[in-house]
Parts: sequence; C-alpha cells; structure tokens
Amino acid sequence: MAFPDRLQLPLSFDPARLACDLDALAAAPWTAHYVQQNYEGDWSVIPLRCAAGETHPIRMIYSDPTATAFVDTPMLAACSYFQDVIAAFVCEVRAVRLMRLGPGSVIKAHTDLDLDIESGAARIHVPVVTNPDVDFQLNGSRIEMAAGQAWYLRLSDPHAVANRGAGDRVHLVLDLVADDWLRGFFEPSAGDMPLRRVP
Repeated sequence: MAFPDRLQLPLSFDPARLACDLDALAAAPWTAHYVQQNYEGDWSVIPLRCAAGETHPIRMIYSDPTATAFVDTPMLAACSYFQDVIAAFVCEVRAVRLMRLGPGSVIKAHTDLDLDIESGAARIHVPVVTNPDVDFQLNGSRIEMAAGQAWYLRLSDPHAVANRGAGDRVHLVLDLVADDWLRGFFEPSAGDMPLRRVP
C-alpha cells in the first residue's frame, strides 16, 4: 500500500478542554528544543510521556527511537483531558509531548529519519492552540490544522513551520507504533468512517 504524506484522522477533540489542560500546566517549565540549528525563536517542549527512567529535562523531551518502555510524566497527572486524548489511540503510545512554537518563531526545513508509517512509527499532531497565520509546510505544500483535529504527518519528508501569528502555537504530539489499528485509517474504505468526537 502506498501511504500519503498526510492524513487527517477521523478523531476530533474538544478545543476548549484541550486549552483548559494547557492552562493547568501554566506553571510547568518548558524546555527549549535541543536541536538548536533547526529553529529560530521559541520552540519548546513539555514532556507528558517519556522513556522510562529519564529524569533530565533534555532526555525527557527526546523521543528515543531505541527506547522500549515509556511512562507518564508527573505533568500528565494534572491533565485529565490529555489523558483521554491519549487513550483514544488504541495502539502502543510511546512519547507524548506538548510542543510550543512562539510568535515569530520558525522551524527550519528538515527531516526526521524513520518517522513514517512505512517504518512502523507514526507521529500524530493534535493542535491545542493555533492561529491562521501558522504555516506548516510538508513536501512544499501547506497543511492547515485546526485545534482539536488529529493529523498523521510523514515527517521523514522535508517539513518546516513558521508561526507568523501573535500567539503561541501549541500541539499535542504523539509518537505511536504503527500497528493494524492505525494502518486501518489508511485503507480505501476508511474514507467512510464517521468522525469520532472525544467529549
């Protein structure tokens, strides 16, 4: 099967409840993304699930492809709706992070090796707060993602993001094992799936 480079999944989450959980973490520290050559401005992370045993802030935000065990971080305990969102993915959930791109900040064009369903790993983006002036480019084509939607993106392909708006762009980013459940969304018959809203 040939997989597309992007797919909006038939899952929908409540933008107000997503924003409420983000507000619950107002006092939590954001850690600057460690690949500094890939961005300008503020690109920072709060880890909600990380590799088991990690305690250093940088290691907690790193989605280690060699790790086999992942655990919830203390930050997730304060976020009951984020927990519901994670539970909606009926497959193995590895790292989960909140990723913030501040106003005027840019993620430069880059690729993330082996981060695609073909390799058995899928990254899902759920926008928590966003604005119309966020420009997410994948393979030179813009993707417009609204708060509460769920998107698979093949990030082993070239991608870049610019937040030209006045507010933060924050996505809930889930790294999943691409099993039969997840691949089912890519079957031709999946186009008839009803939208499943998580209240």
